[in-house]
Amino acid sequence: MISQDDLEELEKKGYLDRAVDPTLDLFEEIESLKKEKNAVILAHYYQEGDIQDIADFVGDSLALAQKAAKTDADIILFAGVEFMAETAKILSPEKKVLLPDLKAGCSLAESCPAEEFSKFKSEHPDHIVISYVNCSAEVKALTDIVCTSTNAVQIIESLPKNQKIIFGPDRNLGAYLKKTTGRDLVIWDGSCMVHEIFSLEKIVALQAENPDSEIIAHPECESDLLEHASFIGSTAALLNYSKKSDCSTFIVATESGILHQMQKDAPEKTFIPAPPLNNCACNDCPHMRLNTLEKLYNCLKYEAPEMNLNQSLIYDAKLPIVKMLEISEKLGL
Repeated sequence: MISQDDLEELEKKGYLDRAVDPTLDLFEEIESLKKEKNAVILAHYYQEGDIQDIADFVGDSLALAQKAAKTDADIILFAGVEFMAETAKILSPEKKVLLPDLKAGCSLAESCPAEEFSKFKSEHPDHIVISYVNCSAEVKALTDIVCTSTNAVQIIESLPKNQKIIFGPDRNLGAYLKKTTGRDLVIWDGSCMVHEIFSLEKIVALQAENPDSEIIAHPECESDLLEHASFIGSTAALLNYSKKSDCSTFIVATESGILHQMQKDAPEKTFIPAPPLNNCACNDCPHMRLNTLEKLYNCLKYEAPEMNLNQSLIYDAKLPIVKMLEISEKLGL
């Protein structure tokens, strides 16, 4: 967890905005620092293309944290947002975990403050809490089972049908899971700003202009959009589907950073970012875009900013992740 005091101290030291020599070859410098410090770089699919290209692993947040935990690296540099770096620290408490910009938060995680979620949980004492991995370490610590957008349906269906369930923090993913599983979930009212900004009217018009295209969408999108999608899945699932599908044109309703990997994996296909309600680049996550190559360079060079969590929180937040992994293994996921 990053305190305001930590943030202010790092800003005073200039770690967050230290100038980088513009003549440096940042790809070369970062590779050199990575070897010197025995570091591994993780990049989420929503990062800018250059960051994805220099990363050792590119993927969804939990999968990245799991991969990093299996390496012998001393340092994990997570090019993503705060809750992702927290998850990496939870799974690799002995490693130094760095985040290029401590201001890289998450609108979904921030829509579920732990103190308020704790009160919500206390109002439903006979419910199991299933939390989407896109939440803070403190919310994970209040959770019985963590899930991802890939395994959420199976996690819910693995529980007895009479088991009462709280799901958080994403209301759109919760509504999708409720419809898909038929379970009567009590859903926390949180959301991702990027996945709620898409314009269904513009998307339908765009598909009319591209009649052979398919709409593919992340389940964090609103239900009326999901009804028009040919495929609904996690970021990794969308990527995999677009590679294997016979379709050659896709309208992609998730954060636009994924298009970089889609285009790399299927250069012969066309990928169109789903349009937002207005003319801004609102399907680019502003938090993800805070990370830059310059910040990655400074982050590795000075080994700051660093993600720190107390041992008690790490222990409590890890339990529901372990529970998820146990269920997933049992189900063969």
